[in-house]
Amino acid sequence: MPNSTSLRRGVSTVAVGLALAAMLSGTAMAQDSATPPAEDVPAEGDIVVTGYSASLQSAVNAKKTRDQVVESISAEDIGKLPDASIAESIARLPGLTSQRVSGRSNAISIRGFAPDFSTTLLNGREQTSTGDNRAVEYDQYPSEVINQVLVYKTPMASIVGQGLSGTVDLRTIRPLDYGKRVISVGGRGSWAEIGKLNAGSKKYGYRVNGVYVDQFANDTLGIALSASYVDEPYQIQEFNAWGYAGDGTTANPVVIGGSKSYATSTQLTRLGLQGTLQWRPSPNFTSTIDAFYSDFKDDQIKRGIELPLAFGGAGVNVTDVDSSGQYVFARSGTFTSVEGVVRNDVFERQAKLYSFGWNNRWEGGDGWNVTADISLSKTDRNELILESNAGTGRGAGVGATDTIGFTSDRNGTVFSPGLNYGDYDLIQLTSPLGWGGDQTGVDGTRIRGGQDGYYNNRIIKDELWQYRVEVERELEGFLKSVQFGVNYTDRSKSLVPDEAFVGLVANTDGLTSVPIPEQYRLGTTNLSYLGLGPVVSYDPRDLLAAGIYQLVANPYGDVVVKSYDVSEKLMTTYLQANIDQEMGSSVLTGNVGVQAVFTDQNSNGASAAYIGQNANGSPNIQGIPQRASTDYVDVLPSLNLSLRTASDFVVRFSLAREIIRPRLDDMRASLKYGTTIGDVGSGVCPVGRQCAVVRGDAGNPDLRPWRANAADLTFEKYFGSKGYLAVQLFYKDLKSYIYNQDVAFDFTGYPIQDPGLDVNGNPIIVNYLGTVNVPINGKGGKLYGVELAGTLPLGELVSALDGFGVTGGASYTKTKIQPTPGAPAQDIPGYSKWVANGTAYFEKWGFNARVSARYRSSFVGELSGFGGNRVRRRARAETIVDAQIGYDFQPGSALEGLSLFVQGQNLTNEPFVTDDPRDSRAVIDYQVYGRRYLAGASFKF
Repeated sequence: MPNSTSLRRGVSTVAVGLALAAMLSGTAMAQDSATPPAEDVPAEGDIVVTGYSASLQSAVNAKKTRDQVVESISAEDIGKLPDASIAESIARLPGLTSQRVSGRSNAISIRGFAPDFSTTLLNGREQTSTGDNRAVEYDQYPSEVINQVLVYKTPMASIVGQGLSGTVDLRTIRPLDYGKRVISVGGRGSWAEIGKLNAGSKKYGYRVNGVYVDQFANDTLGIALSASYVDEPYQIQEFNAWGYAGDGTTANPVVIGGSKSYATSTQLTRLGLQGTLQWRPSPNFTSTIDAFYSDFKDDQIKRGIELPLAFGGAGVNVTDVDSSGQYVFARSGTFTSVEGVVRNDVFERQAKLYSFGWNNRWEGGDGWNVTADISLSKTDRNELILESNAGTGRGAGVGATDTIGFTSDRNGTVFSPGLNYGDYDLIQLTSPLGWGGDQTGVDGTRIRGGQDGYYNNRIIKDELWQYRVEVERELEGFLKSVQFGVNYTDRSKSLVPDEAFVGLVANTDGLTSVPIPEQYRLGTTNLSYLGLGPVVSYDPRDLLAAGIYQLVANPYGDVVVKSYDVSEKLMTTYLQANIDQEMGSSVLTGNVGVQAVFTDQNSNGASAAYIGQNANGSPNIQGIPQRASTDYVDVLPSLNLSLRTASDFVVRFSLAREIIRPRLDDMRASLKYGTTIGDVGSGVCPVGRQCAVVRGDAGNPDLRPWRANAADLTFEKYFGSKGYLAVQLFYKDLKSYIYNQDVAFDFTGYPIQDPGLDVNGNPIIVNYLGTVNVPINGKGGKLYGVELAGTLPLGELVSALDGFGVTGGASYTKTKIQPTPGAPAQDIPGYSKWVANGTAYFEKWGFNARVSARYRSSFVGELSGFGGNRVRRRARAETIVDAQIGYDFQPGSALEGLSLFVQGQNLTNEPFVTDDPRDSRAVIDYQVYGRRYLAGASFKF
């Protein structure tokens, strides 16, 4: 935050050096069955590799034997992934990274592409999302119920639901393949070093989990059950600037235009349940039922002060500038006549995710194999944003004003106010600046003098059915087998916004401000990190429930058109031939195949426009329901070849056509429009008359996918089954890209608000030949790069280093993509030119320790903006350092099966920072999450 110290920078620099020194690349890969089957367990007297080393060794084996370019992680033991979060573990893989949201990794970027360009499977089945689009948010999946994660970087015809940048497959344990009984229980406590930032928040949390795996009926029936419960806090010190005013000259330096900064406290609770039942009545037939359930709640309170500064008409006296850059930057000064708005906002997110699957596989002794699979994934989500305003008086120029000093630098802005915003006698419930003006509901309910807050509840439902049948014929010779399959996917997703103006009941018939009732006062929140001191604190949900606040439904067209209902029906057929051929002392393996995807997409929405007021003063909104559909076919060939030499070299080559379907909200059949005075558009305005043109924005139900031709070439050297080094080259030529553009549109026949009279008393002429800003398909560009990956147990090289090892990766990616036609190439969301990660570890005599670091260079991040809308901003480079030590009690000990560990996360207290595109000194977001410490234990018996 603005008060971060040089010590943090120094420690971060040391961490980067340590990470790069430790780095040889790639956290690696795991085997398909989560743990070796019983027959593969080493005999008594053999050396048994366990823990983190075992997960790396299985990763090396899996990478060595697969034909695709794949990265993976596997559990060190039952219910024990290397990290507390699945996303944290995935982000350590070569060529992958993540963006932190509320202090935790949640979404994954693969090879420089945003999460929108990848897909996520659970046990090979497509999943719905708790987000607005397709990208899965990984904090929905407890790490304790996931046993393995595979990341496919190259496609294969027999994998359905693949992404353009990659495909992540989360896998749970298969009890019959595991082959033995195990019961494991564990728990941990967590501590947020930053402390409790808001009244009622916490700095301590906990997590408990349990796993049970067993086999019955002569190992023909197997069961695996997992459960996890989380109740953990996250604290965030936020600085946010509206933007920056000034042209950067000496006379008009760049100066902060406004600030909306918060102390944010989040309480994350999640119940995760997973179960698998396997039945194998004969060696030829296996039936498997999977079920997963997640009940997730993210309860967030945000308290702060919104300060309209240069953009709000406040006077400014700049006392110090920095002229070292392209622009003259205001480092310090004073704002006068500032009317601050005290904010107590709630962000409450609840989601329930259900996933079921039933798989049946017959492996005939005559070389014929048949698989049938049916699955359902469903998400129900509510996301409430409740804003509440307070200040010194209702309306601009009514209450007390403030004189505020400021100091701005690369860490944000620190203020020195004159008013005490923690004084309950001074700060009252009101609309300090009259935002929104007078509002009247359709029932005549009124809010006068501006809204006292805003209520935005976004209701999302997402459902996906999938049906699949595959037939495989095993062969002899160059072709090992041939697979043919048919998959049908039926998905529907809808968003219904429930939005309302918040007003004081006491303000219905008169302009008033109301003191915060004593019983709802929660003390003050300390904003000293911003220099703002204390701020009054309350929970607006309590005021709404008590009848102090009322809701007046917002019927305006911009709300109506946010709603959408999109459905997709995809029929996918595929044919794949698998290759296995000896070539002298080498072996050529791989596959060649093709998918044909028949798509039928449908969208429901509405067009809406404000055309005046009704008799009671409420808005008159005219809307036209809209429905659109389209269908098309994609043919997706793919080739994966691996040449394996006797000297443990593997050379891989891949060619493929890749797609990712459009964002669901971009496919909405909705249109919002209105008139713009003084712009004649494509028409001609008569001399002496004033004209207006109709303009709008909309979704595009006719959107086609992003499409790319891709090539991969990798060179890998293995050291038995314990280590490897790899160079991975990739190239993607985007043949199609989705971007927004203004297109001509004839609004004739649409209800239009009368623009009124011009200055001469003549009716303003409406030009109905206007434009609509819509997402469209256009040309893309190129993205290519190189990844270095490796895992090295150092004891294999120097006996004195037995137990030590390094694993990690580094990647360089270059983009030449033009999101806007004719414009220069620019970075796409999620793209970092450099991504690096590394882990140095020691594991011996039951003791284990490791330090991990991951780095990503500057990137375009995606944040939640006003009303929950997506906002893109340039984020600074960051390095995250974590560490863990633990001890596993050894066989023969009275405490055999007990493991203890201590973890430290974000040890350098790395902030998340975004900048104004003009000047890196002009900070937009500066978020500090603090360090987190965890201590826990697990017991297996």
